Amino acid sequence: MNTPGTLFIVSAPSGAGKTSLVKALLKLDEGIRVSVSHTTRLPRPGEQDGQDYNFVSHAAFDQMIGEGAFLEFAEVFENKYGTSQIWVKEQLAQGVDVILEIDWQGAQQVRRLMKGVISVFILPPSRQVLEKRLQGRGQDDESVIALRMSKAVDEMSHYPEFDYVIINDDFDQAVAELHSLFLARRLRQEAQQLRHEGLLTELLS
Repeated sequence: MNTPGTLFIVSAPSGAGKTSLVKALLKLDEGIRVSVSHTTRLPRPGEQDGQDYNFVSHAAFDQMIGEGAFLEFAEVFENKYGTSQIWVKEQLAQGVDVILEIDWQGAQQVRRLMKGVISVFILPPSRQVLEKRLQGRGQDDESVIALRMSKAVDEMSHYPEFDYVIINDDFDQAVAELHSLFLARRLRQEAQQLRHEGLLTELLS
């Protein structure tokens, strides 16, 4: 029997390596999909519409808010980001585990609307490493990096709101730790009971 998927929230301060961890996880597990957020910000070099983000205008985004299309939405660095409510629920109903890469504000909104959400916060091994990672991107000038660093401490202060915390120091270890959360969730008793109903009936007859 098909068991419903689980909604996972993965949050982190900018530069902590969240996106790289999630991309590595997707290569390990075909049963996981990432929600493609809508955003009003401009595409960065190499980003594709519909794959990295759904890029929309501010007017279109505001219209979607009015229509109740978003499971959550937030404004970050003068741009808006939102998660399609219909798409997420469709994926979960098909038994797919879904990841939302959102900030702590969006996580609070999702927790209020949906039950059974698993939340994970990614932390860097130090502030020095975090700043070095931001500088290494080569996509933002020093003023933007300074702004992101100033907001990082506030973002990281919300880690106690999350179910799990992963320190992204050794990348491979961090990927393995993240994957373990998905595997453990699928092995919970009620999920296995639905998934292996025939086997359990046979074993107990």
